Amino acid sequence: MSRIGKQPIPIPKGVDVRLDGRTLVCKGPKGELRQPLDHVIEASVKDGEVVLTRTSDEKQAKAMHGTVRALVANAIAGVTKGYSRKLEIVGVGYKAVLQSKKLVLNVGFANSIEFAVPAGVTILVPDQTHIEISGIDKQLVGHTAAAIRAVRKPEPYKGKGVRFEGEQVRRKAGKAAK
Repeated sequence: MSRIGKQPIPIPKGVDVRLDGRTLVCKGPKGELRQPLDHVIEASVKDGEVVLTRTSDEKQAKAMHGTVRALVANAIAGVTKGYSRKLEIVGVGYKAVLQSKKLVLNVGFANSIEFAVPAGVTILVPDQTHIEISGIDKQLVGHTAAAIRAVRKPEPYKGKGVRFEGEQVRRKAGKAAK
């Protein structure tokens, strides 16, 4: 039995969890998320807990047991608290501006990069060098943050680029003077 998969997931107050066929629907104060279940995993909602069990002891079932449990726990946490990632922009003249539903990045290219904000994600730009991404879906928030970072990854010589807040960039020495 998977150590993570066998742990029941407590359902906090104000959250409604129900089974809809092979999908677990979590509804809370921040919104609603649907988490599909793998075909080798069975779920039951009782006594204020979600319990996941696997139908067989095959390798795939063992692998998916803990994974599905973590995804369901993330969905329940997302509809109660939500998730957030912060990015910072480092570089002279590098900046971000939010224009309606697009994030415009000026990060050293000849043209500015326009990034369309996906549905289910909120992007805030408190100042020109910081970006806050928030939403209820952990995977979507993380993917959006990674896509924005991929526009201009931090380079190792001067550290210029878009990075996660608190990320340490390994710096390389430049050309050695003779």
